[in-house]
Amino acid sequence: MPKMIFLNLPVRDLAAATRFYEAIGCVKNEQFSDDNASSMMWSDEIVFMLLTHEFYSTFTAKPIADGHRNSAMLIALSQDSRAAVDAITEKAAKAGGKADPRPPQDMGFMYGRTFEDPDGHTFEPMWMDPSASGGA
Repeated sequence: MPKMIFLNLPVRDLAAATRFYEAIGCVKNEQFSDDNASSMMWSDEIVFMLLTHEFYSTFTAKPIADGHRNSAMLIALSQDSRAAVDAITEKAAKAGGKADPRPPQDMGFMYGRTFEDPDGHTFEPMWMDPSASGGA
């Protein structure tokens, strides 16, 4: 079995969050989705588990952070090109997210932008020139 990453994210409105993640390219896995959670496949190995606040609270005694006011993590998403970075950021904005809460980062060999989902979870789509790291 390949190693996988499951990111469990608390969301206030499960249907709206599901639509947002579909808009940025995820596919809902109905087998692991219900009224409490949407399993959103980013790839075969990376899954965003969108959990209602009530369901998320069954996994932790800690209070749920308000992603609009607090930051707990930054989720970087590699992209195939600068254009792909721009495209996913624009899709996020059109789907109810917030594009560019900080200025885009352009270092020549690496380019990135930032967007937030409707719950304030922060994503950083980024592209890096493979030749800059010794890759092909």
